[in-house]
Amino acid sequence: MESLRAASVGLGFRQELIPALKNRVPAVIDFFEIAPENWIELGGRYERDLRSFTERYPFVCHGLSLSIGSPAPLNETLLHSIRRFLDQHQIILYTEHLSYCSDDRGYLYDLLPVPFTEEAVRYVASRVRRVQEILERRIALENASFYVQAPVADMSEIEFIRAVLIEADCDLHLDVNNVYVNSVNHGYDPVEFIRAMPTERIVYLHIAGHHNEAQDLIIDTHGTEVIDPVWALLDETYQIHGVRPTLLERDFNIPPLEELVREIQRIDVIQTRYAGPPNVAAAS
Repeated sequence: MESLRAASVGLGFRQELIPALKNRVPAVIDFFEIAPENWIELGGRYERDLRSFTERYPFVCHGLSLSIGSPAPLNETLLHSIRRFLDQHQIILYTEHLSYCSDDRGYLYDLLPVPFTEEAVRYVASRVRRVQEILERRIALENASFYVQAPVADMSEIEFIRAVLIEADCDLHLDVNNVYVNSVNHGYDPVEFIRAMPTERIVYLHIAGHHNEAQDLIIDTHGTEVIDPVWALLDETYQIHGVRPTLLERDFNIPPLEELVREIQRIDVIQTRYAGPPNVAAAS
């Protein structure tokens, strides 16, 4: 697969959508995203269905369970399976969450924040370098949503993300919805956060819906439509960093394809406004 075009729009590839996509892939969809853990062990009809799409459309992989910040050893068995899967389907881009979801006792079934410390920067970066060595590919890390702050920190989230990317020499998978969610839950300016991200490392964007649990608590669900403030933040992101490939996440309460297409078309419309270089220089 060649690199994604900057002005391209994607959709999460879900089994529920396969019948509709087999009938017709809307022209506005340029690429798809899958979680490799959900597909590696599948065979038969599902594997054949996936192959029929990966042979015709660009795909990216967004991992769920590598647990890059975990105190437990890297799951290198999983990584070798992922590499074979990427090779099999000619997928060049793999991304993971800058967080952890397991410890020495097993999986915790949630994404937890890594402490924002110099020690954690070195630890996470060394694990990322090992991942890139096994996968034989450069990877990207996604800024994660989180609901409690790590108990220790000697830098901000912005400083931590930037430091890890530099130390590991990897790229950034920028989730616009996660920035908005964290800005409400932890009280910061989402535009300033976006502005501080390194333009040259952004490979693609996520946008999604969420659930308002309370006035000052948002749960990142990917189970509903994108709200207007997140659309506005996507617009700001393009103004600052220029257009980047952007994917709509919808993980449950999945509506008919035509409803998702309306949101995908809205991404496309916003992208057309910013076809040139960024209007504002990002922090370097």
